[in-house]
Amino acid sequence: MAELQGFVFPRTATGRSSILPAPPWHYSGDLLTIEYRTDPERVIELLPDPIEPADDPGAVALVWADWQSCSDTFDELLDPVRAQYKEVFFVVRGRYQGEHVSRCVYIWVDKDYALVRGHYQGYPKKLGSIHLTRPVAYGKAGPRLEPGGRFGATLAAYDRRLAEARFTITGTADQGGFVNSHAMLHTRFLPAIEGAQAPPSLHELVTMKTVDVDAGPVYVGDADLTLFDVPGEEFGRLAPREMIGAYYRQVGATFVGGTTVHSYDD
Repeated sequence: MAELQGFVFPRTATGRSSILPAPPWHYSGDLLTIEYRTDPERVIELLPDPIEPADDPGAVALVWADWQSCSDTFDELLDPVRAQYKEVFFVVRGRYQGEHVSRCVYIWVDKDYALVRGHYQGYPKKLGSIHLTRPVAYGKAGPRLEPGGRFGATLAAYDRRLAEARFTITGTADQGGFVNSHAMLHTRFLPAIEGAQAPPSLHELVTMKTVDVDAGPVYVGDADLTLFDVPGEEFGRLAPREMIGAYYRQVGATFVGGTTVHSYDD
């Protein structure tokens, strides 16, 4: 019998068809982050045990990200359809063993390999259509990364607009927000093939290990955000009550694995 190869499915005799190569995975991208406060109870209801509410429990970050990513071979950069993708995600905060943690509670991505990679890491990714204005250094077809630069951002899925934002740079800052600044604590979950009557095949909390973090200047500004009520989605329960701030930053990092910090099977 053949010994099948590949980091994830489809596993084959050579492993070259796997939708993902093994880590490390390198990321470089542009992030637009909009922070606001919502009803704290709507955040707390998304925190599974043993995660407890954070200080300022109603704080939320909604992030648009335009990424380029690759494995340690860097082959994807020469076939950019396998390297470039965009995503939008909601981040909230909690406390685990006395420390603040960040947690992604909703996320959409526009490539299948990024969706599978997210499920491996514990991100609850869905497919969507995402667009974010790109800055330019020459010409008129884009904003500059300077005061007055204006950006638009949209998210859609299943032919419906889910969210849209507008952002105008007013200056720079030392930090780019606080909601998405902690270690990520995510749930990896896979139901048993026997169905809901059987214990899950996988149910655990994990953190991720990121190295070689690199980041450019933080551009702050004014933002408007609209969330739309659509069938099959619940993110509207995190509707803004008060804006905190908005930030644009170019970043890079490398994912090298993670740690299981809690198993629900224990």
